[in-house]
Order: sequence, then structure tokens, then C-alpha cells
Amino acid sequence: METAVVLVVESEALIRMSAVHIVEDAGYPALGASNADEAIAILDARRDIRAVFTDIRMPGTMDGLRLAHAIRHRWPPIRLLVTSGLNVSPDEEFPPNWRFILKPYTAEHVAAALHDLLGSHPAPLRLVADSRRNDGKLARR
Repeated sequence: METAVVLVVESEALIRMSAVHIVEDAGYPALGASNADEAIAILDARRDIRAVFTDIRMPGTMDGLRLAHAIRHRWPPIRLLVTSGLNVSPDEEFPPNWRFILKPYTAEHVAAALHDLLGSHPAPLRLVADSRRNDGKLARR
């Protein structure tokens, strides 16, 4: 079974790097994009992305909400995990098959939301130094 790849879209580099690590710790290969235009270019180039984890507030041609609608229109099977530092009004028009988590989020919240959206619980992907090995190579955790 193919592991679902998650695309993290976040304009703040440190937050994006942290989110990519959280997604990888949850067991999903992750890619990062700094804005909606970069995210769409990645989605156009790849067919293995099963979920997009995006912030709502982003600079550029569209924010995360507009990106979510664009993804739903062009790639309907992709699941959407949306985050923001501001509570989202129930009146916001989100596309179907999405989840919202409030910033600051925890790794547990992100993992639970991805597992719920993707219906899977893959093994962690992080590579760690294995003290039992003496060849200096990394092993899967």
C-alpha cells in the first residue's frame, strides 16, 4: 500500500519546518511549500499527494482558504487540513473533506487529524541513529 504524502503550506519557514517534522513523525512523507503558488506547482508535478496541511493566512496570490477551494476543484480526492491562529467562523465556506485545527497546534492534534482524514496510521518515518549499529548509518525508528 502506498503511503500518503502530505504537502505542508506555510509562509513562515520555521513553522513550516516544524510542521513537516510533525507530519513525518505521524508517519507520512511530507513536502513543504511557502505559498499557494508553490503548492499548486508541486501538486501539478506530483500525483502522490493525498493531503494538504495549510495555514489560512498567507501572502501571495491566494490565502489558504482560496487554496483549499482551488485544490478541491482541481484535485477532489486530496484531503485538507487547515490551520490558523484565529478561530474560524462556522460561516466560512470550506470545501468538503476538510478539518480545522487552531494554532498553536500540538503534534498529537495534527497526527490525529491526518489519521482521521486519511484513514491510516502509518509507522513513523523518522530516521534515527541506531546505537546497535557501528557503521554510522541511520535506521528507521
